[in-house]
Amino acid sequence: MPDKVIEKPKVSPATKVKPKVERPKLWKVILLNDDFTPREFVVEVLKAVFRMNRERAYAVMMTAHKKGACVIAVYTRDVADTKAKEATELGKENGYPLYFTTEPEE
Repeated sequence: MPDKVIEKPKVSPATKVKPKVERPKLWKVILLNDDFTPREFVVEVLKAVFRMNRERAYAVMMTAHKKGACVIAVYTRDVADTKAKEATELGKENGYPLYFTTEPEE
């Protein structure tokens, strides 16, 4: 009796599953106005930490001065926190109550 030929089931290659990479949540860095930090110092901090040119830094500073606060930039959380802390520390080191905070972008 001839040997039976057993056919193997056809197996299709596994489909590649691409993991969905979610974009990181963004956070706003906010400059809060105070009545003690000199305007020129705020402009210099904005230029140094946030790499703004003088005109942009002055406009941001004046917006915070008039409205009480101004969103400066939007970054991933770790970058936003680092920049806010760095800018706030520059104020402290120079004896000013300059303060930057962060909050989630909506």
